[in-house]
Amino acid sequence: MYSEWRSLQLIIQSDRGHMSVLHSYPSNVGKDVANAVVRPLGQGLNSSSATSNESILKTDKEVKWTMEVLCYGLTLPLDGETVKLCVDVYTDWIMALVARRDSIPQPIVKEPNLYVQTILKHLQNLFVPRPDYAHNQISLCMRVLVAVQKLARESVNMSRETWEVLLLFLLQINDTLLAAPTVPGGLAENLADKLIGVLFEVWFLACTRCFPTPPYWKTAREMLANWRHHPAVVEQWSKVICALTSRLLRFTYGPSFPPFKVPDEDAILIPAEMDNDCVAQTWFRVLHMLSNPVDLSNPAIISTTPKFQEQLLSVSGMAQEMMQHPCLKQLPQIFFRAMRGVSCLVDAFLGISRPRSDSAPPTPVNRLNMPQASSTMNTTPPHSRRMRSVTVTKATVKTSSGSTAHPPKVTHQTSTTSPLSSPNQTSSEPRPLPAPTRPKVNSVLNLFGQWLFDAGLVHCRLHNGMNRDGSMTASFIQILLSYKSCITTPAGLDVRRKPSQISTENMVANPLFDANEFPDNYEAGRAEACGTLCRIFCSKKTGEEILPVYLSRFYMVLIQGLQINDYICRPVLASIILNSPALFCSDLKGIDVLVPYFISALETILPDRELSKFKAYVNPTELRRASIHILLSMLPLPHHFGTVKAEVLLEGKFSSEDSSLHDKPVTFLSLKLRLVNVLIGALQTETDPNNTQMILGAMLNIVQDSALLEAIGSQTELSVGDSTHISFKSHSRNSSGISMTSTGSSEATTPDSERPAQALLRDYALHTDTASGLLIRSIHLVTQRLNSQWRQDMSISLAALELLSGLAKVKVSVDSTDRKRAVSSVCSYIVHQCSRPAPFHSRDLHSMIVAAFQCLCVWLTEHPDMLNEKDCLIEVLEIVELGISGSKSKTSDQEVRHKGDKEPNPASMRVKDAAEATLTCIMQLLGAFPSPSGPASPCSLLNEETLIKYSRLTSTSKNHFRYFVLDNSIILAMLEQPLGNDQNPCPSVTVLIRGMSGRHAWTMQLYHQPRGSRASQKAFVPEPHPPPKDDVGIKYNVKHRPFPEEVDKIPFVKADLSIPDLHEIVTDQLEVQHEKLKKLMAKQILYENTLEKISEERLSKTLFPDPVTECIPPPPAQEFQTARLLLSHFGFLSLEALKEPGNSCRPPNLIALDSTLAGFFDDIGYLDLLPTRPFETVFIFYMKPGQKTSQEILKNVESSSNVQSHFLEFLLSLGWPVDVGKHPGWTGHVSTSWLINACNGSEGKEQEEMVAPDDTGGGIFNGEKKALYYADALTEIAFVVPSFMESSTDSSESGLTSQEAETQMDLLPSLLKQTPLTLELFPNHSENLSNSQRLSPTQKSKRLPLGRTVPPLGPETKVIVVWVERFDDIENFPLNDLLPEINTGVETTTNSSTSLRTTTSDKDVPVIFIHPLKTGLFRIKVQGVTGKFSMVIPLVDGMVVSRRALGFLVRQTIINICRRKRLESDSYNPPHVKRKQKIVDIVHKYRNKLLEPEFYTSLFQEVGPKSLNP
Repeated sequence: MYSEWRSLQLIIQSDRGHMSVLHSYPSNVGKDVANAVVRPLGQGLNSSSATSNESILKTDKEVKWTMEVLCYGLTLPLDGETVKLCVDVYTDWIMALVARRDSIPQPIVKEPNLYVQTILKHLQNLFVPRPDYAHNQISLCMRVLVAVQKLARESVNMSRETWEVLLLFLLQINDTLLAAPTVPGGLAENLADKLIGVLFEVWFLACTRCFPTPPYWKTAREMLANWRHHPAVVEQWSKVICALTSRLLRFTYGPSFPPFKVPDEDAILIPAEMDNDCVAQTWFRVLHMLSNPVDLSNPAIISTTPKFQEQLLSVSGMAQEMMQHPCLKQLPQIFFRAMRGVSCLVDAFLGISRPRSDSAPPTPVNRLNMPQASSTMNTTPPHSRRMRSVTVTKATVKTSSGSTAHPPKVTHQTSTTSPLSSPNQTSSEPRPLPAPTRPKVNSVLNLFGQWLFDAGLVHCRLHNGMNRDGSMTASFIQILLSYKSCITTPAGLDVRRKPSQISTENMVANPLFDANEFPDNYEAGRAEACGTLCRIFCSKKTGEEILPVYLSRFYMVLIQGLQINDYICRPVLASIILNSPALFCSDLKGIDVLVPYFISALETILPDRELSKFKAYVNPTELRRASIHILLSMLPLPHHFGTVKAEVLLEGKFSSEDSSLHDKPVTFLSLKLRLVNVLIGALQTETDPNNTQMILGAMLNIVQDSALLEAIGSQTELSVGDSTHISFKSHSRNSSGISMTSTGSSEATTPDSERPAQALLRDYALHTDTASGLLIRSIHLVTQRLNSQWRQDMSISLAALELLSGLAKVKVSVDSTDRKRAVSSVCSYIVHQCSRPAPFHSRDLHSMIVAAFQCLCVWLTEHPDMLNEKDCLIEVLEIVELGISGSKSKTSDQEVRHKGDKEPNPASMRVKDAAEATLTCIMQLLGAFPSPSGPASPCSLLNEETLIKYSRLTSTSKNHFRYFVLDNSIILAMLEQPLGNDQNPCPSVTVLIRGMSGRHAWTMQLYHQPRGSRASQKAFVPEPHPPPKDDVGIKYNVKHRPFPEEVDKIPFVKADLSIPDLHEIVTDQLEVQHEKLKKLMAKQILYENTLEKISEERLSKTLFPDPVTECIPPPPAQEFQTARLLLSHFGFLSLEALKEPGNSCRPPNLIALDSTLAGFFDDIGYLDLLPTRPFETVFIFYMKPGQKTSQEILKNVESSSNVQSHFLEFLLSLGWPVDVGKHPGWTGHVSTSWLINACNGSEGKEQEEMVAPDDTGGGIFNGEKKALYYADALTEIAFVVPSFMESSTDSSESGLTSQEAETQMDLLPSLLKQTPLTLELFPNHSENLSNSQRLSPTQKSKRLPLGRTVPPLGPETKVIVVWVERFDDIENFPLNDLLPEINTGVETTTNSSTSLRTTTSDKDVPVIFIHPLKTGLFRIKVQGVTGKFSMVIPLVDGMVVSRRALGFLVRQTIINICRRKRLESDSYNPPHVKRKQKIVDIVHKYRNKLLEPEFYTSLFQEVGPKSLNP
């Protein structure tokens, strides 16, 4: 920079301005003169009277002669007051440039600049070290420095010559004291901080008022290089360059750029009046004033300065002895502080230094802990005493674990070994992203690259013994293209590089700096440089190009820092890992060749539970978190690149040993097992909840990706931008390239230091090679820990249950015992949580139980055949019983408590509701989903209107139905007329069953024989009687007696004789009557005999069979009271069923409803509108580079030319297209959801009317005519792609006024009564609106009237998915502007009576950002998921996923987000609970108050319009 300018050092050295005439006389002469002359001057200054304070020197000659004496007096010993008086006089006189004083001689007042220049030269004598009275000299020097400081600050009359003399004076005194080797406790050590501080402050003042010429900058740079062995020099340089950078960024990048905050005491060093151009010029010159800071890592350079050489010659020592000087032991700390300063500057330019949200002392990002000072240091250096204020220069950054940018670093501490971050720093705080307007990577590296690359390779032995030097930059590309480095061997051995050692060619062996100790001393500075480089490259913008030379040098630094053989440089390794979470997400060209090295590093860190060797440098939790982030970004690579080989080409080998096993590169596919083993090892050793959840999310990612890959066969996904077709071969266990030998550290002598990954490889290599093996292994791991370590932690439990739910949906065939293991573990988990003591029962605990029941439902619906096994069925039903009643009936083999004997005592109503939902799932859904209506509706699509239409009735009134309620939970609508398509004249009844699980339609017929046997039988025809045969047998004429003959043989008793005979009492009158009676009897006998004879004659003449008397079967009955029959057959018509239970508020088991009451069918329609499954809404946006407004984003999806092809593929992987007008499920808005007209029920299987990618960019799925839909047995999701509509931009003009809304609310009851009942909320109301009014999202929210009949569907659960082409645009996503476009209509159905619409905050809406990488993979960022359920799996921040698994993982994450949101909501009730509450309400309002006789009578009466009362 200053090569063509001469340095002023020779001028300074040859200047004799500090010499006096008295130096030519003997010392005693000068001393006596000085003592005699200075005393009256000093007394005059110290006098309080105005007259005596006036200067005794009047002429120019007197002043000059006196100054010669004062000059000599400053060189005298400090045993008297002469030197002090000289300082008093001079510090008083130099103030002539500031203000006039009486004590200042008039000649000086008249020519202040000339005299001040001379005085400054004389004052140099004071700073010459003296052997005695060091304390006095320190105080005097401080006085002079303060005076000079004041002079520079306040003087307005200083000429350029005076400024130049002042700068040279400060350079000279600094060089006098600081250039020599430091003496402990000496003058230099005590004054260093003040000396260099005053120098920089005065220098900046000079830059503002009289900018120094290049020779002065060159001189300052040369002299400063001689002082760098003082910690204060680097410390002060770091402070002032940070303060300058803060000012520079303010005007260079504008107010929108994140401010770089520095402490006030540092900021004031830069004069406020310094203009922007001056700041820029000064900043660049001061930046390079320290020369190359990497020189601080080389004692040989520092010890070759002139003053060091002078001391060496004066003691006649050797050069080696000079390198052993004690002051050089501070070089590691000085080197670290210099690199820390450079790191702060880099972060400031990247814009990642942002203020913390709290008032705690800020914490630098991603900092490593400073190693402790050497034990040989006797005093605390000044830079350590001022460390706190300097640390704050960079400490403006939020740190946390939730983002992909940078994990938090550890605060720089010198007094303790604690590596923890700020005490109040929480892992949920988002990490700052680099500023969108930050400079390019090349620009930053042009400034700092040479220093950082050199510092990152300090004391690393590279190839062929060549040490790190500055010439590597130009030749590194050629180096990379020369030779191969070994990564794996044919025998499966993982042969890696030898440890980096300091070059013996450039070092002389000595007892103080051993070759193995030397790198340890400087590893903190090297680690800082490596971490800074990682942050620079992670800040690469999308599409930004980086020079290959920078990439290659960076990869060399990483390869050296990630080595794990023999010697592990833990600070460097930790720094790289901490600062590289986004390294594999940044589209760095060629970064994937480093995957094997990173895997080796992760194998060292993640399976190690304690990380005791790293605790001195970094917070182990943060280190593990950063490692997991890197692991998440590498997991898809083996499947994605397949058999592509990862090679690193180097000139020569890292190992000096000759090995023939280094020519075979490793394939990505062979790394899969190592990655999986690291993942499993991390899960087994992880204790932090957030880290554990990230690992659980990664497990579902790798399992699903493996399953999908096996399902589609051995085909490699073609990466974007790469036309190379690669054959993807499935790997076997024998060719997986696994390292079976320990590649751990050299500390393998201790039992606990065996590399954990080695044991993992032995244990799991045969189990995780396939998707099914990986699935089984995952189930075993998660279930075992769910019921041991994790069951007390809510966040991990929820994540583990979500992982199990996701694993249940993976389409891989596994043995039934493994599936039963998952179900059994969830059951055991529920049992344990329910059995915890009462004090532990809380809402969080019950949320965990509810989540476990939901997980159980997922497993049962995905694998319904599990309940075919008796033991599994019993276990599940016992858990359901436990949830509903609070205890199991069977507590042991002998004791059984029946349901009626137990007192219901569930853990909570939420647990009971979840158990009831599980029971409903078992009874209603297992084996019955999808229903005949399709997956869009688990209910029947029939209602009263539809059934009446197809019946034989002429009337279409709904009053033909009989309504009953069973067990206060099921409403039966019974139609006794057979449907028109039924030809069999048998008892038929059509029943609409409305229960907690939905609406179902059944037609039942009464047959006394099975249907199968009936089909082959003919109609029943009775056989005729055979003809009678009267002539067969013997006919007897028997005279019948009234009594048996034995009666006559019984002798009479007196009682018998008490009744007289007839003849004894007959009189004449009676005789006449008696005879008359005899005649009548004779006639009757004759008549009867005659009739009998006539009858016999007629019978003998009659043919057989007699058509008059023959029995003929009646015709089949056509009319049945089938409702009565059905209820009777099921036992509901007993007297007990109609009686209300005693001592209970529950109604009877059977209740009749009066459908004639007003509002009955409105409430039935209200019940039908209540969904039977949770419904979610997902809004998908596409964001092109640089877009910031909502209109630009909404217009992107109008044409396929505006979007990437993968976006359309992603849309169709989320769900299937449905027609909004015919769709019976959720469509994304309540006005068009749950329709039942004209639905064919087959939308789930056939994707009809598929839209070609050329026709649309996805905007057709905006919810107007089509939407994307997904449903399973437990949830349904609508995916809406909002598009730009003119009507949505002006909602106020076309929206409803408040008066119109009130009018439509009044019309609501009549609307519902007069129209056919459908599952649409307001059919006629929506049909009468124009298309623009009906379909505009903004219109929907305003046209929906409010009223009691609108079901409360909240709390609302909706998620936003954003496809962002440029990752940096995430911060510009206009979420607030797009909130009106994500209206679902649910906002208006809340029970709030104060407003028409509930406001949605942008913080309440979770957003999933998807960024496509050039490799064909996708980077994920999740934001907006807040609360105690902050982290939801499987997608977590920083994850990278493949095309295959993207749709599944996004959908599963959405389901889990919405489930957690419902868990957290206090107002949420499950669908079956809402329906049950409505049924109870209907029973209460419309119960038919009939007495039992009246009820039985009504069953025999017809229903319908004729039977209605007029």
